[in-house]
Amino acid sequence: MQGDQTDRYYRVIKRPHVTEKTSDAMATRNAYTFRVPVNANKVEVRQAVQQLFGVKVLSVNTSQVRGKARRRGWIGGATPNWKKATVQLQEGQSIDVV
Repeated sequence: MQGDQTDRYYRVIKRPHVTEKTSDAMATRNAYTFRVPVNANKVEVRQAVQQLFGVKVLSVNTSQVRGKARRRGWIGGATPNWKKATVQLQEGQSIDVV
C-alpha cells in the first residue's frame, strides 16, 4: 500500500522547473517550482512535496502555462499546455533540486 502512495506522489511532481526567476525565488523566498499534471490541485501538490521531500509547506500557488505555436518548415503545430506549482517552504527547510 505504501508503494502505491509513493507512485502517486511521483506522478504529481513531474520535475523541477528551474529558470533564473525560480532560482532567485529559491534563494530569496525559499520557494521551489515544479511541473505538475494539468489536473493536479494544490492539496495534491502540498501532500506530494511534504511526503517526498520531508519538508513543511507553507503555501502552494499554481498557474496554467499555455503552449506556444511552433513551426517546422511548412508544418505548423503547438507545444502542449502545462501547469506549474510554486511551493513555499517553512524557514530553515530546503530541497536539493539540482
